[in-house]
Amino acid sequence: MQNKNTANKEEVNKFNKLAKEWWDPNGKFAPIHKFNPVRQEYLINKISEHFSFDLSIEKPFKKIDILDVGCGGGLLCEPLSRLGANMTGIDAARTNIEVAKLHMIESDLKINYLNKKPEEIIDKKFDVILCMEIIEHVEDVDFFIDSCIKLLNKNGIIFFATLNKTLKSFVLAIIGAEYVLRWLPIGTHDWKKFISPNQIINKVSRHYLSYVETKGVVYNPLKKIWKLSNDIDVNYMCYFKKN
Repeated sequence: MQNKNTANKEEVNKFNKLAKEWWDPNGKFAPIHKFNPVRQEYLINKISEHFSFDLSIEKPFKKIDILDVGCGGGLLCEPLSRLGANMTGIDAARTNIEVAKLHMIESDLKINYLNKKPEEIIDKKFDVILCMEIIEHVEDVDFFIDSCIKLLNKNGIIFFATLNKTLKSFVLAIIGAEYVLRWLPIGTHDWKKFISPNQIINKVSRHYLSYVETKGVVYNPLKKIWKLSNDIDVNYMCYFKKN
């Protein structure tokens, strides 16, 4: 009998209450709307490189199955679905999935949204798995990573995006983003749950995946834009491939 659980009840309740805000670019998730294009472009480029897809053709991702773990309202699922990917989005927060389904219908897309945790997916594997800004909200990091990697196809790739555990991340991501700028509701993040890239690399390497790279995402306050960077002190993405 499965006793372990990746979902943290307090985190799930928190996002259930915020769910209706997902698609409001000026609402509680406004920072994610500004942040999303940068990570989206990075993911699209890396996926196309790995599978040798031609991005100039219509629906270049039509041959692959992608899983977005902790998909929220579907901000990543929808653009990848438009590229032809067979998208599955899962989230432990039921209201997130309800919002995602409604917006999917409005967008005239076909995405398999499920109110499930990764350990509850037992009948399918995926070519690409996205764990974007979710690992800092889970109950058991090791079990979460294990559960996600078990769903990865041969030659598959997996991405983890989260916040580094540094003094800089505490100042910028919590004090700055939540208390000063009010970009996010107070209590969105818990610095104790932040995790360093080396910790993720060490945990993933136990599963014999090859580490590809870590890329940072930084905010330029003068231009008010996010961009890719080698600075991984706050936001970063780790990329791995299955041999």
